[in-house]
Amino acid sequence: MIDGIVAKTKGIVHGKGPITLVGGGQATPQDLHKALTLAPRCVAADGGAALALAAGIMPEAVIGDFDSLSPETRRAIPAGHLHLIAEQDSTDFEKALTRITAPVVIAVGFTGGRIDHQLAALHTLMVCADRPCVLIGAEELLFLAPPRISLPTERAEVISLFPLAPVTAQSTGLHWPLDGLDFAPGVQSGTSNHATGPMTVTVDAPALLMMVPRRLLAPVVAALGAPDARRWPRQAE
Repeated sequence: MIDGIVAKTKGIVHGKGPITLVGGGQATPQDLHKALTLAPRCVAADGGAALALAAGIMPEAVIGDFDSLSPETRRAIPAGHLHLIAEQDSTDFEKALTRITAPVVIAVGFTGGRIDHQLAALHTLMVCADRPCVLIGAEELLFLAPPRISLPTERAEVISLFPLAPVTAQSTGLHWPLDGLDFAPGVQSGTSNHATGPMTVTVDAPALLMMVPRRLLAPVVAALGAPDARRWPRQAE
């Protein structure tokens, strides 16, 4: 369900600019610093605090159930920065993302490692569709396609699309246009498409994952977080 979790949660971190969220998955201090160049405020989801400290960054908030926050890491963080969310109906990524108010969140450390954790992160992107978020992976960026997005892709760059639910789309700048296709899990996906130049994609539902080259981080963040960007509405309870 794309439920009322957002409506029921109380915000913890609020910002007018992009915010970096770090998790306990596979990532490097270099990945974190890359995110921080665009989103200098750092929040950690539970065990992601360890990566932040290893990179020399003190997170301004640590949000989660703390089941993966080591005693050593916890002692290194001021008590006022720790926000325990004890419920077990959501992941730490969802707990944190739903308590951050920002134009866009750059998420580091939510890919790699256990496959169930990766799938849960992708699920969270859909559950929290009204909160633009881009995941930095080892090879590419992952984000839920907004209603419309234009990116300065270059010829032959790989662009993959994967549906989390039935969705239709239109495109320009892709070798295989998306127009007329009925995307759905087990029916139609868009793996290993590629750009013919600058790309625009329009979709009719918050259900299409986009995977693009890491070099596009700044344009993706700018597109998702722009004041006039089209966004998915908050779902009613």
